Amino acid sequence: MRVAFGSDHAGFSLKEILKDDLERRGHVVSDVGTTSADVPVDYPDYGAAVGRAVVAGEAELGVCTCGSGIGIAMAANKIPGIRAAVVHDVTTATLAREHNHANVVCLGSRVVGSAVAIDAMAAFLNATEEPGRHDVRIAKLADLDRELVHDHEGTP
Repeated sequence: MRVAFGSDHAGFSLKEILKDDLERRGHVVSDVGTTSADVPVDYPDYGAAVGRAVVAGEAELGVCTCGSGIGIAMAANKIPGIRAAVVHDVTTATLAREHNHANVVCLGSRVVGSAVAIDAMAAFLNATEEPGRHDVRIAKLADLDRELVHDHEGTP
């Protein structure tokens, strides 16, 4: 599987741990940055870059990390077509994929330990989108994306 990774400086170390784990498992990893924990950067730049990579088909799924997972998820979710979820464990990661059809998982390096993060990421990547009862809700999320794009085009 092709997976895009991004983090700010606070999430850099966790991103590196998660990337290494996926590469060892044979996945193709694309890293959109940042490249250091030592230089402060802005999480919106990296959340959006992961979102764009997923929407463009450069990656099937995305993984984002920052201090809490929250800010980078907000940024990724600004990209139409992205459903980024902040997760804290295997259960929330699995449900994000199965019920919400999330395509980007976000983890907080100050909130989740690396062992739990590895397990949560693996659960997210291994889970599959459940069809059926969730389809109407997912369609409504897609409608919101189209509404946003439509509003940005300047037409009614």
